[in-house]
Amino acid sequence: MRFNQLGRREFITLLGSGAVAWPLAVRAQQPTMPVIGFLNSGSPNWYVPFVAAFMKGLKETGYIEGENVKIEYRWAEDQYDRLPVLAADLANRRVAVIAANGGSRSALAAKAASATIPIVFTFGDGDPVKHGLVESINHPGRNITGITMIAGALEPKRLELLREIAPKTTVVHILVNPNNAGVLQDIPTVAAAAGKLGLGFEVMQAGTESEIDAAFATMFREHVQALMIANDGFLTSRSAQIAALAARYAVPTIYAWRQFPAAGGLISYGASISEAYRQSGLYVGQILKGTKPADLPVQQPTKFELVINAKAAKALGLEVPVSLLVRADEVIE
Repeated sequence: MRFNQLGRREFITLLGSGAVAWPLAVRAQQPTMPVIGFLNSGSPNWYVPFVAAFMKGLKETGYIEGENVKIEYRWAEDQYDRLPVLAADLANRRVAVIAANGGSRSALAAKAASATIPIVFTFGDGDPVKHGLVESINHPGRNITGITMIAGALEPKRLELLREIAPKTTVVHILVNPNNAGVLQDIPTVAAAAGKLGLGFEVMQAGTESEIDAAFATMFREHVQALMIANDGFLTSRSAQIAALAARYAVPTIYAWRQFPAAGGLISYGASISEAYRQSGLYVGQILKGTKPADLPVQQPTKFELVINAKAAKALGLEVPVSLLVRADEVIE
């Protein structure tokens, strides 16, 4: 009887210690959840719909944040000079992949931070080949691939559309962020396109909110006739401010993204930012599953949206040509 009682006590003791050791052993056998580094040049508030699109792409490959993947977010808050430090921090944490978006500066910072961690970029300013990010569009090479929205390549087309909706224009200004080297790459091409259309061409610069206000005031004094807003993460995040200034100074203005006419701007022509972020999520998911970035060609948009704000046109005293209306993907009344 004493032996049986001792055996029971030993059994209970072993069971008690096993109750602690067994879950620890199970947890040790569970695979570590992969971590995505999400690097962006802007601020989180403005990018909410695009982060949602990124999540949608991830989900299509079977990854859901908090369930089987973690995401470390790093936001530069429109201070581009912070990007190298933020990218280095993600690299030091040895994330599984870096999604670098919000402009080419994010991609370049990620590239400088690591030559081994897979990187998926998403931007529209400049050419990823000219930036030295990839060897070619179809064969990226190395550890980097991504999505380019070729916003700069569409500037000549935007000039044509601006001339069409504001036919009396003889001189066009373009507003650029001087802190964005990718946009500056495209200026000679835009200037050449303006020359072919017989248009004068002037460049204005603005890298802060106050500089945007000052640039519009200067253009007003110079009797600006029509304006282009170059693609840039900072300028795009100020779509409401810029659209309001264009309305205040009665300047026919064309933009790269639909977010501007949605905020009261006149007209936009470009790819879908949301779709680009969804594709980025898809690529990140594929890489997490084992695909090498070098085997994923850089994605380019195949569809472009023409959005016209008819109310803004009326306020400017412009009659939108039927030829534009029938081609528009959306007309905001």
